[in-house]
Parts: sequence; C-alpha cells; structure tokens
Amino acid sequence: MKIAKNTVVTVDYTLSDAQGDLIEESRDPMVYLHGGYENTLPKIEEALDGKEVGFEDTIQVEPQDAFGDYDPNLVKIEPRGRLPTPLEVGMQFEGSPETEDEDEQPLIFTVTDIADDKVVLDGNHPLAGMALRFTLKVTEVRAATEEEIAHEHVHGAHGHHHGLDEDDGEAGDHFSTHPVH
Repeated sequence: MKIAKNTVVTVDYTLSDAQGDLIEESRDPMVYLHGGYENTLPKIEEALDGKEVGFEDTIQVEPQDAFGDYDPNLVKIEPRGRLPTPLEVGMQFEGSPETEDEDEQPLIFTVTDIADDKVVLDGNHPLAGMALRFTLKVTEVRAATEEEIAHEHVHGAHGHHHGLDEDDGEAGDHFSTHPVH
C-alpha cells in the first residue's frame, strides 16, 4: 500500500541537527495519520507521500518548516517569587506571551537559568531556529479507520486512545506540531 491521504503510517526515525549530532532516536515508532492533519511536520509528509513499506530517506527540514525561527521576544525574566518551589532549570510552565493580541495561544516556557532572585523563562520550542535532519524508515502503512479520519489522529497501538483507559497503552513517539511561520 502506498502512503496517501487517510493512511496510517508507521516510521522509525532518528533526529539530528544539521551537523549530524544526534538529538533523538525513536524508542517507539512515530505513527501518524497522513494527509495534512498536522500529526507530523508537513515536510515529512511531503517526503513520504506515495512511498511504501521499506522506503528509507534522510531529509533536512529548515526552521521555518519545523519549529520556527528563534524569537528572542519569547524570553522573559521573572522574579523568582512568582514561580513555585522547588525550582530547577528545565522545568516548564504554561504562560501567555506578552503581546497585545488577546487571541494569542498560551506557550510552554522552559526555565533556562536561575540567578539569585530572577528566573529566565524561554517560550521558544527547544528546537526553534535549528535545521533538522530526519532519517526515516517506513515500517507499516494501512488504511485509516473512519473513526481515525473523523478524529484526525491515529487510535490504537502507538496512537491516541479515547475513554477511561487512555493511559493504559503506550503512546508512541510522534511529532504533533503547529509550525510557526
């Protein structure tokens, strides 16, 4: 079966920076619903469209097609007292960017530095501003179910689960993104 709109694609992958330094290697495969549902990066979908099980390739995705350019305006310095304790570098908090746009979506801010009574929070995605290399190997392709198409994501093994037992299955690695332009 060829990868096309409304197929479920299973891919083993490695993610490196443009210099080839490993960032992540999949423990579980990435499983996504193909066809523009924003379940993976559009450039990955583009590279896999029309391919079959066994296809392997390495693609480079530029920042504008991945997690956007690094925006220094998304770095905030906050008083330490405004954040909970204990506080460590790497902790993440949801917050709003400081803009006039009331429709602006909340961001995840990561603590990048703690100094005396100040904390540096970065609202950029950790991979923002980076060109990324994905080594991809297609291991499975199947037709999506009507329910998966209606919900716009994969269900079952390595996909999303609905209901009370949602945490019982392994979620699998996936890139669920909304690229910044």
